[in-house]
Amino acid sequence: MSQDNMIKLECKECKRINYYSKKNKKILKDRLEMKKFCKHCNGHTLHKETK
Repeated sequence: MSQDNMIKLECKECKRINYYSKKNKKILKDRLEMKKFCKHCNGHTLHKETK
């Protein structure tokens, strides 16, 4: 996987990076947000893309 397409997903509650994903930055300009499971919060929370 190329590094320029990689993004980090950070939990908005505990501020820990739990997931790495990829996206097409030419098509999706704004930051990605999705609900994922956080093992530190022990539940499904909103995760936001970070730099």
